[in-house]
Amino acid sequence: MYVPKYFKVTNVDEIWDFVQKNSFGTIVTTEQGKPIATHLPLKLMKEGDSYYMTGHMAYGNPQWRTFETCEDVLVMFQGPHAYISSSWYEEENVPTWNYQAVHVYGTASILHEEELKEDLTMLLQKYEKHRKNPVLWDKLSPQLLEKQLKGIVGFKIKVQEIQAANKLSQNRNEEDYQNIVNKLYEEKDMNSQQMAQLMERKLKKGK
Repeated sequence: MYVPKYFKVTNVDEIWDFVQKNSFGTIVTTEQGKPIATHLPLKLMKEGDSYYMTGHMAYGNPQWRTFETCEDVLVMFQGPHAYISSSWYEEENVPTWNYQAVHVYGTASILHEEELKEDLTMLLQKYEKHRKNPVLWDKLSPQLLEKQLKGIVGFKIKVQEIQAANKLSQNRNEEDYQNIVNKLYEEKDMNSQQMAQLMERKLKKGK
């Protein structure tokens, strides 16, 4: 991913915090030279000094069969994004787009059944434990679990390289930056609202 120096993020803790909050990612591999992708939730974990991402996909999805033949697996995560009109600048310029994105490269392997069960248990804990009637692994019937396990394939991706971009108008002066935030708040779409909130928080921290 091309990342100009103004927008490059190198703080690992900041990057992983972003991934945790935007964990619905896109996995990209190749099959006979053709890129294929799957969109799905992923879980970040650390073992020793290494980071891993785990998840699962349908057994009928042919992409998991490419994991052993692909040297590199690309996982993409995206945050809010918004159109930035150059009419919001003090001086003449062209419009642009603000966004947050993280690209992770690694090698993938298939989880054994017990590893998959453990991963699914933790996944349900993450998304269900705070609910009034949580759907947790140990509350589901063995018959249902056995049936569902036959229909999915679990995987683990060992992280080898991270590229992260926060394009949030850091290259604009203070007046332009504040005006962009104000104008984004006037937009009605959710992404513009989220971008305004994000830029405002960055401003308070000194961009």
